[in-house]
Amino acid sequence: MPKSIALLLLLSTVVTPSPAAGDERVPPVTDPVVNQECGSCHMAFQPQFLPQRSWQKLVDTLADHFGEDASLGETERAAVLDYHLSNAADGPKGGRAARKYGRRIAVGQAPLRITETPWWVKEHQEVRADKWRSREVKSKANCLACHKRAEEGIYEDEEHEDDD
Repeated sequence: MPKSIALLLLLSTVVTPSPAAGDERVPPVTDPVVNQECGSCHMAFQPQFLPQRSWQKLVDTLADHFGEDASLGETERAAVLDYHLSNAADGPKGGRAARKYGRRIAVGQAPLRITETPWWVKEHQEVRADKWRSREVKSKANCLACHKRAEEGIYEDEEHEDDD
């Protein structure tokens, strides 16, 4: 009996995928309201990248969302806020990925742009400035331009021919 238990434990460590140290993954956004309301204008960003205080401020100021009126009905607003607060970097469902991405944000800071967080800046420090303005990328917020599986929560580095 002990040998079979040891074998099962060994097999579970081989079969169960565990993210590598450099793995850039977060759970994909699964809430249909968030995908509809946020995803109708831009990629629905995973809440794990910002703390609760940032998401609270973003949802509270949807009437002026980076120069656009993104106001929602009260039911939709409450659903979007609840999902983001629950899954935020410091939220109860944020998990390991949230701790990784949110740990460098100083207590009390409430960044409104993921692209201004310490983790994001560090990860993208070697990207040439002109890359952000290129026809393919257009903006630092366009994750999908370089990370084709970003909506799935996969952000591993991808090769770019013109990054040399």
